Amino acid sequence: MENLNLLTDEELALSYINGDNKAFDELLARTQDKLFSYILFVVRDEDKANDLFQETFVKVITKLHEGRYIDSGKFSAWIMRIAHNVIMDWYREQRSRSLIEPTENNDLSNISGGEVLDQNIENRYVNEQVLADVKKMMNLLPPTQREVVFMRFYQDLSFKEISELTGVSINTSLGRMRYAILNLRKMTREHNVALQLD
Repeated sequence: MENLNLLTDEELALSYINGDNKAFDELLARTQDKLFSYILFVVRDEDKANDLFQETFVKVITKLHEGRYIDSGKFSAWIMRIAHNVIMDWYREQRSRSLIEPTENNDLSNISGGEVLDQNIENRYVNEQVLADVKKMMNLLPPTQREVVFMRFYQDLSFKEISELTGVSINTSLGRMRYAILNLRKMTREHNVALQLD
């Protein structure tokens, strides 16, 4: 029996399709944190994020069993695309019911910026405050802008990858980022917030 830890995500997916349920368990363990963080960042509600995460994995399982996954070396991009579609379906459903309510006081504490910052202790407090301010302002962005900012800066995806995952052109992804940056700059001016990492 193969050591599942040594298999790629793609190999695990194909093993699962061929009946190895443990391969799926390994695949889930590898991808769940990144996927859940992404969903939570976009929807800003932990209960809803849990629901959408479950729905995403039900769709992943269904698509795998239907043979709709083709090994292209991009399994994680494939499941992120499914998650994106699940989220967008949920937003459309909410919009059609006219039940969209702004969520307040979501501080995005699930996203850590610590690994980005490797400064000395004297600057840590200032940097933490700057990151907290940025997260608060990001919560005020429209979902499509918030999504592209998260994918670019927190998941380090290229604009090509973002466009593939979200199903829009690279120009649309770039445009959403541009508007997000303009909106963030406007918020910093309006609220007199200084955003400079030391």
